[in-house]
Amino acid sequence: MTTSTLSSPITDSDFATPSTQASSTIARQAIVNVRKEVVGYELFDRSQVQKDHSSATDAEMLFNVLSLVNADGQLTQKTLHINCTHASLAGGHLELIHPSRVVLEIPPLTDESADLIESKVPSLMDLKKRGFKMAFNERMVNPVYASWLPLASFIKFDLSVASRDQIEAGIRYAEKLGQPAFMVEKVESEFQYHDMMDLGVKFFQGYWLSKPVLMQGQTLRPAHANIVQLINMVRRQASTDQIETLIKRDPTISFNLLKYINSAGFGLTAKITSFRQAVMLLGLNKMFRWAALLLSTSKDGGSAQALRSTAVVRGRLMELLVAERPNNPVDGDIAFVVGIFSVLDVMLKMPLQQALSSILLPEGAEDALLHRKGPLAPYLELTLACESSDAAAFARLASELDLTGHQINMAHLMALAWAENMGV
Repeated sequence: MTTSTLSSPITDSDFATPSTQASSTIARQAIVNVRKEVVGYELFDRSQVQKDHSSATDAEMLFNVLSLVNADGQLTQKTLHINCTHASLAGGHLELIHPSRVVLEIPPLTDESADLIESKVPSLMDLKKRGFKMAFNERMVNPVYASWLPLASFIKFDLSVASRDQIEAGIRYAEKLGQPAFMVEKVESEFQYHDMMDLGVKFFQGYWLSKPVLMQGQTLRPAHANIVQLINMVRRQASTDQIETLIKRDPTISFNLLKYINSAGFGLTAKITSFRQAVMLLGLNKMFRWAALLLSTSKDGGSAQALRSTAVVRGRLMELLVAERPNNPVDGDIAFVVGIFSVLDVMLKMPLQQALSSILLPEGAEDALLHRKGPLAPYLELTLACESSDAAAFARLASELDLTGHQINMAHLMALAWAENMGV
């Protein structure tokens, strides 16, 4: 057993590894109604520009959306329009999104042969049955797509592509085959806004109304090996305890899980603050899909071993220290979260406040992590004192928490042994 990871406070230069983090950028543009009220946002992945849109890039896009969508409080109350490809629709990752909050913006096919268009109808019908709303562009008013039109919740016309006469004719045609609402994008003037309203258009996008806003952040990519192990456990139908234990040993997996489960895309109204809750809510099927998505966007190599070990030891030590006090009102699960997330600033190369802004934290965790206040704060400070060998702080905090030096040292050794047995 080695204790080198706890001999001194960690720093960016010691542990930061670019291979485990990536810059993600999601652009959002407001969608307004006839009263100019914002009713939703269209989301675009701007993290990477590639000419060929492969299934791997689709997974990356969805991962970035799920990771960053709750970083902006405005998004949590609005309908989200997400650009899809037919590859992403077939990939199964949409199982991870709650349909009531999402409109899938689906493009026309590159090959518009009648057989291929008809072959897509069953999968589109399945999406509608599952509760997803679908938006199609002005190409859908072409008769070759007549079988798709009854499935449309929205038809969107691009004012830079379609003329007024074409839009009017398209609206009348679509109304014969379905009951979609009509949208226009690229609205550049008040005249266009009112002109389209006169045609029966109900929703609008464009620079005249609102320019796209970028939401930038860092996302963590766990090591392949840990995600593969998680996938194998799920496939073997391991117990909730076993899956939770694996998640707790990798801060990058736990970080992504809490971000996802509390994202607007998942559709919960109450925040989830423990890994056990997250595992039970997801269930094995969704856990498998989520882990597969995580694997497809991860990077070989994983986070620095020392950093991952430090995070896990911190979490376990705080959990054990809390358990040392009888009838302690402090929750051990929350203490563990505080411990492992105390290194996110190093993982993400950004101030801790910014790193934590994308996560819904358990009550009291933010006070402890950012302000060193609240009932969890002295446990975190004591854990850091154990790392730095600060004898004065160690003594003061031990007295404050009514713990003996023997109790703390034993808890520290147990945390180190636990982390080693976990393979971190």
